[in-house]
Amino acid sequence: MPGRKRVVDYTASKQTTALRARRNADEVHFPDLDAVRICVIGLRGVPGVPGGIETHVEQLVPGLAERGADVHVYARQNYVAGEVPYVWRGVTVHPTWAPSNTRLEAIVHTLLALFKARRLKPDIVHIHAVGPSLVAPLARLMGMKVVFTHHGYDYDREKWNTLEKKVLRLGEWAGMRFAHGRIVVAKHIADAMQAKFNRNVHFIPNGVQIDIEAADDTVLDEFGLTKGRYVLLVARLVVEKRQMDLIEAFLHADMPDTKLVLVGGGDARSDYAEKLRARAKSHSNIVLTGSQSGARLGGLFANAGLFVLPSSHEGMPIALLEALAYGLPILASNIEANLALELDAESYFPLGDVPALSQAMQKKLSDSKMPAHASVDVGEMGSKIMARYNWTTICEQTASLYLSVLKRN
Repeated sequence: MPGRKRVVDYTASKQTTALRARRNADEVHFPDLDAVRICVIGLRGVPGVPGGIETHVEQLVPGLAERGADVHVYARQNYVAGEVPYVWRGVTVHPTWAPSNTRLEAIVHTLLALFKARRLKPDIVHIHAVGPSLVAPLARLMGMKVVFTHHGYDYDREKWNTLEKKVLRLGEWAGMRFAHGRIVVAKHIADAMQAKFNRNVHFIPNGVQIDIEAADDTVLDEFGLTKGRYVLLVARLVVEKRQMDLIEAFLHADMPDTKLVLVGGGDARSDYAEKLRARAKSHSNIVLTGSQSGARLGGLFANAGLFVLPSSHEGMPIALLEALAYGLPILASNIEANLALELDAESYFPLGDVPALSQAMQKKLSDSKMPAHASVDVGEMGSKIMARYNWTTICEQTASLYLSVLKRN
């Protein structure tokens, strides 16, 4: 159709193939971002701040800095240490005040960050998520080049009321309408955005960064765990991750020698997180580890018997990709984002169906080829996941989009 915009799928593009070929030939031809100033807004902060968007930015921006970019990330002051700017892996992080009200903190902080970023006269302002993208029209009025990354349908999260969901949809419209470059992290969302807004969008997925050999197995002793004898969920303690569903399913399953391990932190002000902690503490076979990262998180992944993701909302589920990279058996809710990974039918269960999840866990663990004395062969699966969702490639694709935006009048 004439004038029809398109989705650029970087996972299968000729550009990506060429970049991989050059790397295989031991040549270095990364996009050159020398002296390009990039201001990143819309997230809680880096490094070590829980959340999918935060993980995405934490993996992305050091690679941009390595390619010569002058990268500035605006963090919410209550999520990072200190009140003055600091440098982390070549990236300048600017702690910026945000209100304590969790419903206002994102948009208020993003506005403040935009005005602070303006003083630096950035070449690119990169806005992450549909809520913060409400400021995209203002950024354009300020004369800035805007790139917007759509991380998922945030307005589908259970915590928002009707008005808040409408505001978030408005943010999605503003980002798609006013950004110079549009990135979407999931293919099904990219297709939907292209059809809805008739704008060119670039599908650049979330990535996976694991080091199987560096996994720290001593973390099992700390939490009283046995290799292959625990069910794992890695997610923030928020209502849409549905940890409560998993707890109820686990308690109704006949798995006496198995523990449930919930990895992740929650907002100290969250009623849901408090209720979840209280429910978990009443059962000795449920383990809350808090936030984990690096080799310790790797140890928990590498030794689990089953990974479960019961969530009602995901963009591109990074933790699920990581579990696949570690070769774990999987159970995931049948929401669109999880179905998009095209796992076998037995790896899905109906969202919110606790009895079905309970039965599926029992079956998966009984069918699993990973008893307590066995080890997982992660080589083939890990290689496939790491090849498709590789942060080096993702960084190259993002850098190329920046340069194409800067070339436009």
